[in-house]
Amino acid sequence: MKLKRLWAMFTARNREFFRDRSAFGWNFIFPFLLVGGFALIFGGEGRKEYKVGIFPLAQEQLASASNGVPPRFLKTRHVEFIAFEDRETAFNKLLHHKIDFLLKAGSTPYQYWVSSTSPRGYFVERIFKSSLVSEAGDRLSDRREVKGREIRYIDWIFPGILAMNMMFSALWGVGYIVVRYRKNGVLKRLKATPLTSFEYLAAQTLSRIFLLMFTLVVVWVGCDLVFSFQVEGSYVDLFIVFFMGGVSLTSLGLLIASRGTSEEFTSGILNFITWPMMFLSEVWFSLEGSPQWIKLAAKIFPLTHMLTAARKVMNDGANLFDVVPELLSLAAMIVVFLLLGASLFSWRK
Repeated sequence: MKLKRLWAMFTARNREFFRDRSAFGWNFIFPFLLVGGFALIFGGEGRKEYKVGIFPLAQEQLASASNGVPPRFLKTRHVEFIAFEDRETAFNKLLHHKIDFLLKAGSTPYQYWVSSTSPRGYFVERIFKSSLVSEAGDRLSDRREVKGREIRYIDWIFPGILAMNMMFSALWGVGYIVVRYRKNGVLKRLKATPLTSFEYLAAQTLSRIFLLMFTLVVVWVGCDLVFSFQVEGSYVDLFIVFFMGGVSLTSLGLLIASRGTSEEFTSGILNFITWPMMFLSEVWFSLEGSPQWIKLAAKIFPLTHMLTAARKVMNDGANLFDVVPELLSLAAMIVVFLLLGASLFSWRK
């Protein structure tokens, strides 16, 4: 292996990326937009979890003591009350799941409507019924509060957004690009040079990992300046976890790019892999409570192990020893993907 040839391919690929202003800008802007959007929608302390419609009532009448709504129900936290002046509009909102519960203002017995297919409506119904119980009912329970540092939703989802951005950049930036080079005849011309397949694949891998980590650091610093993320563990450990995850995803991209000349087919394969990986690897939501077979299926994806380890370090203060199982899984995937990709790689087809 000649380091000079490898370095030439490494710098050429990096220059191509930085000169493509649209792709370069999107790799930085997209995570910022996602983090900002989730912080705006889900991060506020005054955010309401449930929506209750009340009719016939004007919005300004909700504050009145004589509005025909149980006072204790109106004081429920995390519930947004929306007034409707006519029944037809209110029913239409309930049928389309735009509100979770519908109550008719008036005297007892109160009339209410709830969708039988809405889990949120079920919980609001229970809340409504409990609000009708007298104050004496509170003596039958003993309320306790959990003590400790609360993990914000934005702190939980931020590693997922970073990992998702790395996944798309690694798989599309390697898998799709190499197939396009093969289709356009670029790889065929490179084959006529002294460059070996190992040198080419190594340069592609190193270039993509450099770009992934460079983007990760820039996005992290920029978002941290705005949202002040709390990291319980070590930044070095967190960097190592993301690095291992980036190498694993890049290796998977090389495996996908090892053969094939159809960009359309490669695009389909990438979508077939990325979308299940994104939803099953807990990028957006936790799989807690899901069937066991779904949890086991999620472990075949490198994104799952990277996110599990990253959240342990960031939110729980774990060190590298605590995330050894995840790192070993990523290392095993790297070896398998690289060996298969190198053995199947073809300059032409």
